[in-house]
Amino acid sequence: MPDLDKLTWPEAAGFFNARTVAILPVGSTEPHGPHLPLDTDVTIATAWARSAAAELEALEVPALVLPPLAYGLTNWTCGFAGRVTLRPGTLWALLEDIVLSLERDGLRRVVFANAHLEPEHVQILRGVALDHARRTSERAQVVFVDVTRRAHAQELGDEFRSGDCHAGRYESSLVLAADPAAVRERERRGLPPVGIDLIAKMRSGVSSFRAAGAERAYCGDPASASAAEGEDLLRRLSAMLVASVRETWPDLVA
Repeated sequence: MPDLDKLTWPEAAGFFNARTVAILPVGSTEPHGPHLPLDTDVTIATAWARSAAAELEALEVPALVLPPLAYGLTNWTCGFAGRVTLRPGTLWALLEDIVLSLERDGLRRVVFANAHLEPEHVQILRGVALDHARRTSERAQVVFVDVTRRAHAQELGDEFRSGDCHAGRYESSLVLAADPAAVRERERRGLPPVGIDLIAKMRSGVSSFRAAGAERAYCGDPASASAAEGEDLLRRLSAMLVASVRETWPDLVA
C-alpha cells in the first residue's frame, strides 16, 4: 500500500495506469476540542486510506495513497484558534486540479476518503465526484465514499448517527487507534459528555459549534473513546471504501 509521496519517480511510474485506484485522503486543519490535534481529520482520513489500500492490495487491486489534503471549509469552528479555511471555489478548484493532473498522467480511478464532515465541505466533494461520474479512456472517474449518507452512517455507531461526534467518542477513538501519541489523555479522560443536538441545530440555521453550544470545540463523549473501538471503526470505513470500489469497478476484482 504505497504512499505516493514516499516513492521515487521510477517507483511511482509503475502505478500510473488505468488499473490503479488512487485514494485521496481529505481532511482539514481545525480545532477538535482540548484533547485532539488540529490535524485530526487528516489523521483519520490517512489511516482510513492506508487501511483500505491494504485491503485492495489483498484483493490484487493496485492502490496508491495520495498525499492528504489538509485544508477544507472550516466555518463551523469559527471563533476558535487554529482553524484554516478555504473558500468554496478554492476547494473545488483544488480537487478538480488534482483529478485532472492524475488523469493526464494515466490514472483513471480516484477515490475521495474524506474525514471532515462540515456540510458545505461535503457538498463540494459530492459535486466534484458528480462532475467525474464516468470513466473513459480519456477521463478519470471519481468515487466519493460519503459517510454522511444514511447507509454508511448506520455502520459507524450511535454517536456518529446523532451528529454529535465532533471530537467526541467517534473521532477520539479513531485518533487513539491511528496516532495515540497525539491525544492529550489527561484532558480527554476528564471531559464531560456534551450533547448539542447538532443535526437539529443545523436545520434551524445555526452555523458554528460555538453558537450550537459546543463551547470547547467538541461534542459527544470523548472520555468513553478507546483504541479498540477506533480500530473497529477503521475496519468499517475500509470495508465501505472497498465495497464502493468493487461496485463501481467490478472489472478490477475477479
